[in-house]
Amino acid sequence: MARPDARGALLDAAERLFAERGIPTVSDRQVAEAAGNTNHSAVRYYFGGREGLLLALVERHRAGLSAEHRRLFAESDSMVGDVRALVLPMTTSFAALPSPSWRARFLDQALHDPPTVSLMRDAGERDSAAADIVRSVVARLAHLDPTIVEARARLTTQVVSSTCATIEARAERTGEPARWHEAGSFLCDAIAGMLQAPITEPR
Repeated sequence: MARPDARGALLDAAERLFAERGIPTVSDRQVAEAAGNTNHSAVRYYFGGREGLLLALVERHRAGLSAEHRRLFAESDSMVGDVRALVLPMTTSFAALPSPSWRARFLDQALHDPPTVSLMRDAGERDSAAADIVRSVVARLAHLDPTIVEARARLTTQVVSSTCATIEARAERTGEPARWHEAGSFLCDAIAGMLQAPITEPR
């Protein structure tokens, strides 16, 4: 018989396995076995298949971020304020997870899996709060070449993702609590500086 919270157990198992091994290398059957589910078709039963499972993982992460995006954005009057409204809800959500956690590492792996990137992009477009912040950031950078702004935005995503994954992995390895609030503040300052940096013409 499946666990009462079989769906949640599958999500937790998938998040951990994807974080540790990468998304393409983990089968739906391995997810079911790791969740203690004897039905090897459990992923299809509960989520309709791999895409549904990945979408549920992405939505589970994003579900609690929107209200905090809006609250911090309402207080923002600067570039660093906008960046804080984007980044801090995520690092705060990581801080609220039980230890050890695999959320940050799963999200980092997701950025290297094209189908999951597409799901994340679609989920981001449905988050009007995050979209409003991004538009504000772009407006503050209107004096810069748009192609440079776009490239820096992509780099920002990679920096935040890889940094958070490294912090999470270190916490699991050492057993010491991750200092998410300090990490969030550091990332916000660094990203705001990078986004606003003057453009040096190549020689």
